[in-house]
Formats: sequence, structure tokens, C-alpha cells
Amino acid sequence: MSELHKFLFQGLPVRGMLVRLTEGWKEVLKRRASREDYPAEVRQLLGEMAAAGVLMQSNIKFNGALVLQVMGDGPVKLAVAEVQPDLAFRTTAKVVGEVPPGAQLEAMLNVHGKGRCAITLDPKDKLPGQQPYQGVVPLHGDQREPLQKLSEVLEHYMLQSEQLDTRLVLAANDEIAAGLLIQRLPIKGEGNLEGGAAAERNEDGIGQSEDFNRISMLAATLTAEELLNLDADTILRRLFWEEQVQRFEPQQPRFACSCSRERVGQMLKGLGREEVDSVLAERGDVEIGCEFCGLLYHFDAVDVGELFTAQVQQQPGNGTVQ
Repeated sequence: MSELHKFLFQGLPVRGMLVRLTEGWKEVLKRRASREDYPAEVRQLLGEMAAAGVLMQSNIKFNGALVLQVMGDGPVKLAVAEVQPDLAFRTTAKVVGEVPPGAQLEAMLNVHGKGRCAITLDPKDKLPGQQPYQGVVPLHGDQREPLQKLSEVLEHYMLQSEQLDTRLVLAANDEIAAGLLIQRLPIKGEGNLEGGAAAERNEDGIGQSEDFNRISMLAATLTAEELLNLDADTILRRLFWEEQVQRFEPQQPRFACSCSRERVGQMLKGLGREEVDSVLAERGDVEIGCEFCGLLYHFDAVDVGELFTAQVQQQPGNGTVQ
């Protein structure tokens, strides 16, 4: 069962989270394999992104989707993980070339130094004129050295956006996607990935917490094999047996997709009647597959006619019944 464990170190300005995605992650891969499987390196990247997205979403108080994206100029054009407030997640990637065996971030997305990582917070109930918040960082460090691991990129992001020390360990295979996050608690208020005044107040504490530094070093000893193969209780006991850890009730992340026939219909309307009719003339129907979950939506000539007839009827001032 997929689980997210949140915990605090009693008396210390440090918090942690441990996530293990099992059934939901295997469902993601099963649906993708039914169409066209990703290379192993891309599957690992997407698994790490799903785990990281769940950790970050659970770390904020935000009623909306958290969208983690890495994009660049390599054989992987784009990789996306989206996590809803209830920790429902989905992932997808656009692979445009051959991924070298054993490729890391540079070889997949940052071949010419143009790779970027973006985190978007998209509110569910937007106010008029409100836009999603987005933060973007390059896939290199302060010395412009290429970062090879997603965990390194996100640690860099959290330091820049929240001004908070963060240690992140990620791992994924075809059975499980997992992650451990250790973070220094904000000095005032709660970090929320949106920077601003709260982040500025935390800047003075960067690198200064001996408690965080000690616990971070312990977390860094966790290997990918241990993260993938050991249960949460064993991991936390082995790493922090000398600390007083206060744990909270586990949460259950799950795979879920927000695609629907109605949304696909809206997309077809956006293409225009002429474009859709040309596809009908060539194929006999319109088939749209969800890039996230693989579900196929079919629209025949009758379906398309109903779509655009409804659109005409809804337009004001055209003499039709409203």
C-alpha cells in the first residue's frame, strides 16, 4: 500500500517526510506499457518525480495542483508529475530521441545547458485574474556545474525559493517510487514554495542549524537500495534511532487522472470544426489518448456533430434557443 509518513524531531527545528508509492506507481507503468513503454531511465526519472511531487505537495497548505516539470534540449523533451491536494498523482513524459543507457539528467534533458525545472502551484478556486504561481531553476548549480540528480535540482530549488535547508533522497524502479525529505523548519510562518517575505525571514538560518546538519547527514547515508527495499518503520529506526521522532498518521497517495470525455470535447472544439472534420474524413473517427493515463476517447461523426451543434446553440445573439 502506498504511504506517506510525516514526522518531527521533538525539540528540534527539523521536520521530515517519507513516501513509498507502490500500487499507484505500478498502475502508472502498466497503463503506459499498454501503449508504448518508456526507457528504463525515463521510468526512473518519472518515479522520482512522482515521489518528490507528493513530498512537496504534502509540505504545503495549498488547495490546488502542484505540477513538477523538467524540460530541456535532450532526448527527453519534457517530464511532468502532477499531484493534487489529496495526494492523487499522475505522470507523463515526451521522449523525442534515443535515451543513452544509464543516462542521468544532463544526458536526458540538459545536453546543451538549456534544461529547466519548474514547479507550478495552480489553485483550484482561482480569483478573477489570478494566475498560477511558477518558480523555475536551471539544471545546474551555483558554479554552473550540471546537476545529474533530480534530488540535487530540487534541493537547489527549495534553497532558492523557500530559503530553507533541505535534504532529499529519491529512488524508483518498476515496483516502487520512494523519497525521503528532511527540512529545517521555517523560522517564522510556514514555507509554501511561494517565496516572498516568509522566505526572506528564513534566509539568515541557511546552513546555521547544527540539528538540521546532523540529521541531514544521517539521511544522506540512506542508499537507493535501502529506500526501495526497506519499509518505513525500518528506515526511520535505522537512521534516527538516537533521536526523538514524533510521527503522525500515515496518508495514502494514489494514482488518479483528471481527464474526461468532456475535457477532450472542449479540446476538440478549440481545434475548430474544419480541423476536426478533416480528421474524420481521413480516419472515419477521432481518437484522442490521454498522455497521463492512456485512456482512449473516440468521437465519430455523430459525436462531433453534437459537439459543434451544442457550441452554436450556446452562442448568444444567433437566434437559437438558449
